[in-house]
Amino acid sequence: MFRPKGPACQSCGMPLSRDPRGGGTNADGSKSSEYCSKCYSDGAFTLPDITAAEMTTLVEGKLRSMHFPGFLAKKFAKDVPTLRRWKNQSTGSGSQRETADELRAG
Repeated sequence: MFRPKGPACQSCGMPLSRDPRGGGTNADGSKSSEYCSKCYSDGAFTLPDITAAEMTTLVEGKLRSMHFPGFLAKKFAKDVPTLRRWKNQSTGSGSQRETADELRAG
């Protein structure tokens, strides 16, 4: 299956090469080598309370809005829980639904 080359965001899976800002930013202003600008800014996650399941849904929706066929959107989004940010997360409910909707619209 086609995958862009290079590192991917360890929160949402977006290829960092596709990030218009070139990646998120660390607290010291340097570029993050692990996270995209939609997920990480100034050394903190932009959606700190979102769960892996919610991120999976958000990513799938974003891919569908970019006209990915449904089966591909599901296939790519299912990898979200395996990313570094989510490895040790327990399941729970997120309290950032409005912010997640804003990210989806972005």
